[in-house]
Amino acid sequence: MDISWDEVRLFLAIAELGSVNKAAKALKLGQPTVSRRLAALEYSVGNALFRRSARGVSLTTVGERLLIPARKMAEWAGEVGRAAESREQSPRGLVRITSSPWACFDFLAPFAAEVATRHPGLRLEILSSVDYLDLTRGEADLAIRMRPPTQTELVVVKELTLTTEVLVAESLLARLPKRPQLKDLPWVAWARPHELIPPNPQLERLIPGFTPAFTSDNFLVMIAAAEAGVGAIVLARPAHRFSRPSALRTLPIPLGEAATTTIYVVAARSALDVPRIRRVSELLVEALGPLSSAPKPVRPKNLTRAK
Repeated sequence: MDISWDEVRLFLAIAELGSVNKAAKALKLGQPTVSRRLAALEYSVGNALFRRSARGVSLTTVGERLLIPARKMAEWAGEVGRAAESREQSPRGLVRITSSPWACFDFLAPFAAEVATRHPGLRLEILSSVDYLDLTRGEADLAIRMRPPTQTELVVVKELTLTTEVLVAESLLARLPKRPQLKDLPWVAWARPHELIPPNPQLERLIPGFTPAFTSDNFLVMIAAAEAGVGAIVLARPAHRFSRPSALRTLPIPLGEAATTTIYVVAARSALDVPRIRRVSELLVEALGPLSSAPKPVRPKNLTRAK
């Protein structure tokens, strides 16, 4: 049986998104087209791959057996594409960087302006997401993350430890006790489905009965709420050359285990063979270098292998 990569990609999108409609949107196809191609694939396999319900779709036993090979095929498709692109002679074209909404807003957007000035042939696409995109599949080229990678195909280009702070607006500061404690503060925090993202778990351990005054599933909304004086927010806010004025002030309260956070610039090992991705990774390391607690920046040629 000959199953093409296009068919595998369609199967994988439906399986991971749990919906034909969502898969059609992700693949930029019409829903009838996806349904028709799925029916043809199931006919070729000789078995149903999904169970349909009002909530979406779920894998059948046959579909579950195809899932792991399909994911490996997706990773190898990414490798093939990067191998072809590694033959490029100069750093030109599109490079996609993914990170958290705050890092994209505060750092990567102005970083893109510097890249455009220094390398007019390079274009950046900044993908703001709480969820991690799959670098091995080529969903993005570079990532700034709060966790080190676990896949052996990924490498850490730069590791950086930052100090976190309790930040409040002047209007809230005026209403607080003279020496406030963590428990005295109204808090701005993540809402579902992101309630397990830092600093929520750390604040729950530090503050008995922790109940935020304001929650949102969008970090920029959380920042806006903090600036309006709704509550305090925990944030790593390093000074860098792209820093913009802020209405938030640092409140000197010990944060215990939440006092620092580590970020990682991550790439697929083979992506760094592509001239345009390698050059942008070098520019990222250069821009982040002054923020590091370690004096020696980690260059892409001295990569740290992911554990």
